[in-house]
Amino acid sequence: MSSDRSLVQIAFYAALIAALGLVPKIELGLAGGIPITAQSLGVMLAGMMLGPVRGGLAVALLLFLVALGLPFLAGGRGGIGVFYGATAGYLAGYFVGAIVTGAIMKAMRNMNVVFGAVVSGVVGGIVVVHALGVPVLAYKAGMSMEKAIMVGSLPFIPGDLIKVALAAVVAHTIARGLPSAMLSRN
Repeated sequence: MSSDRSLVQIAFYAALIAALGLVPKIELGLAGGIPITAQSLGVMLAGMMLGPVRGGLAVALLLFLVALGLPFLAGGRGGIGVFYGATAGYLAGYFVGAIVTGAIMKAMRNMNVVFGAVVSGVVGGIVVVHALGVPVLAYKAGMSMEKAIMVGSLPFIPGDLIKVALAAVVAHTIARGLPSAMLSRN
């Protein structure tokens, strides 16, 4: 695959994640102000479609642009300050989550694409993101880990599972219609 095509794919998924930030966030009014956003769907898709390296690079590109001040996070947030707030761990989780999602999808490339997408989405897109996000939330908000799990993880699991299902449908559709676009399975 040409490096030009790889760069375009990385940029496309970074743009997709940014565009998903335009979908209105749902605020639950919980401690730490963690919103339910569509962006984690883009993170899952980047890993599932591009694989671990390119998927991670797509998220890294997005986070770099956010650090420069571009308002690409849900709610139009951007700037270096977001990396010091209560959601900083979730942003780190996006990067690691895309890599893990891609690695699992690649490891499961000979299995059913929907099964691979569900497993990789749950592990990389939910477990990893929450595992990195919750401790930072607890620290920044001055709450116990138990409380951080109760406000920064558990309420979001149903929505995250819906995003995994959507990502699996997209992965299945692309695998059937344009299998060459599933770089994680090539």
